Amino acid sequence: MMNTKQIVFTAIGKAELLDMDCPAPKTDEVTVRMAYTAISSGTERANISGDINVDASSAPTDTKPHFPRMLGYSGSGIIHAVGKNVKHLKKGDRVVVTACYHKGYCNVPATKVFPIESETVSLEQAAFSYIASFSTAAIRKTRLEMGESCVVMGLGILGLFAVKFARAAGAFPVIAVDPVESRREFALKVGADYALDPNDPQFVDTVKSLTNGGANTAIEVSGFGKALDQVLDCMARLGRVALLGCTRDANFTIDYYRKVHYPGITLVGAHTGARPGESRPGYWTSQDDIYTILHLLQGNRVSFADMVCEIHSPYNAQTVYTRLMNDRQFPVGVLFDWGQVNG
Repeated sequence: MMNTKQIVFTAIGKAELLDMDCPAPKTDEVTVRMAYTAISSGTERANISGDINVDASSAPTDTKPHFPRMLGYSGSGIIHAVGKNVKHLKKGDRVVVTACYHKGYCNVPATKVFPIESETVSLEQAAFSYIASFSTAAIRKTRLEMGESCVVMGLGILGLFAVKFARAAGAFPVIAVDPVESRREFALKVGADYALDPNDPQFVDTVKSLTNGGANTAIEVSGFGKALDQVLDCMARLGRVALLGCTRDANFTIDYYRKVHYPGITLVGAHTGARPGESRPGYWTSQDDIYTILHLLQGNRVSFADMVCEIHSPYNAQTVYTRLMNDRQFPVGVLFDWGQVNG
């Protein structure tokens, strides 16, 4: 039994670094000494602010948020110990972890841990792999083909990864959309061909002009009903839209006949939980997407170096999450460095 530390949301707006036990791994688990964990801004903002609609597997049973809440699900580290039934991993392996928390040492099922095969892939960049795989899944579900246009609506971390992967997949033009100017500027740096403000009265006309009449594909990442309504106005006939952002507000209206039914638009849910048991065209497993990302990083087809905006000590968690709650321009790529806790 080891002692470790973990960031826990103990009340609305309160993030504490608490002492936790870490027992020996079970037979099919590994213990990972975490190096970095990535903040998933939208999910973690919703949780620490007390949103009750944060679990898609069940409807809220009351209007009172329940705490504690433990977040963090994308990270990297080094295997510290392995269970007796684990044969494909060993102590000392550098790995991506997809079932961790913001925690110094994590016991994780071996099926949720993926070796980083190349030393050229840094632990900092690898820590984003699981979050980035959400965006690859959305792009696959649109069946994007080389030369097709792609609109990315919302430029948080998932949207910016979608911009990167749409470009890598051969989309042109890649049009990034967000009301925040700094996010639009960031998108241009990481691969967007154009960056537009959805509040511009000419927004839809501009998209149609840039795409010769309408976008072939779109990734809706903002989670706002208004944004989905707007992006539908931008689509070409038979266009495909992946709903990647978590739309937690169900109270919005779409003219489905004119904007979906008649033009033949495909709307596909792209929550990362909506994955097959075995990869097939357009629908890949999380595991295969993560290996794809690691190979793309290894081959320099994509880089996540520009996504590492800030790195913080877990001891500063309260300050970081206060900023996350109150600053809509919170940086997109933020990591906790667990080396400052683990020693």
